[in-house]
Amino acid sequence: MQNLPTYDEVVAAAGRLDGHAHRTPVLRSRTADERWGASFFFKCENFQRMGAFKFRGAFNALSKFDPAQRRAGAIAFSSGNHAQAIALAARELGMPAVIVMPTDAPAAKLAATRGYGAEVVLYDRFTEDREALARRLSEERGMTLIPPYDHPDVIAGQGTAVKELIEDTGPLDALFVCLGGGGLTSGSALSARALSPGCRIYGVEPEAGNDGQQSLRAGRIVHIETPRTIADGAQTQHLGNYTFPLIQRDVDDILTVSDAQLVEGMRFFAERMKMVVEPTGCLGFAAACAAGASIAGQRVGVVISGGNVDLQRFASLLSAS
Repeated sequence: MQNLPTYDEVVAAAGRLDGHAHRTPVLRSRTADERWGASFFFKCENFQRMGAFKFRGAFNALSKFDPAQRRAGAIAFSSGNHAQAIALAARELGMPAVIVMPTDAPAAKLAATRGYGAEVVLYDRFTEDREALARRLSEERGMTLIPPYDHPDVIAGQGTAVKELIEDTGPLDALFVCLGGGGLTSGSALSARALSPGCRIYGVEPEAGNDGQQSLRAGRIVHIETPRTIADGAQTQHLGNYTFPLIQRDVDDILTVSDAQLVEGMRFFAERMKMVVEPTGCLGFAAACAAGASIAGQRVGVVISGGNVDLQRFASLLSAS
């Protein structure tokens, strides 16, 4: 097994990101605290550059390229947020970028990725293998492939969000983090274990895509079909060779929530906190709400992973329920 990233690498990533990534706010909600009987601390990565935490890992990874890699550029595959992150980081660092994206990716994410200057190559997420397509293009063009989650520099970059959260709030009793391929969850766990050792860490997936939960229970990486869920950022089929062992070692449990619970989270953030949060970004909060009495009286950190959702889609989800 390759060497796993460490908290020291998260600290180094924070240094590279200084002056490039936003130190996003940690917001409170008296309504949430009173309704669920806990003290909530929301790390708002929906206010990060390009609208999601993904910029952290992308910039950290690309900033470590050598001159030859920078000339050739970066290639990535993503449903949207990693796509935008690589595109923006590449533009910042003066290198070309190619992004493999699904044909059904949110229009806003496709437009933003192209707007940052990247070339977009489309594929069908239900019939084509995005990883194989990206690897082939990488070989053909001599570009460096940066996967959306299973890369030590990406994981270290993502870990800086919870590093900031705990620096700003102090120790936490529980931490709820959105889980797709595991980059954010594993990086968050590195920071939480270092800065708040007694904190219980929970990764949260959509019910339809509980490959991480299955993997944790089975003690091995479980592969599933592409899940059908409104949480497009968590439509992953498996954890990674870096992310799974970190999650297995450092995460207390993996929970799941329904799409209906995600919509309720979107509504709460919009009505009570005046924020647009994408469905995937509501995973952690939805699970914290469902935890009920088990978090009563606790200091609870929730990572809001992003806010990149088409406004028409946002409105239709809230009006349909």
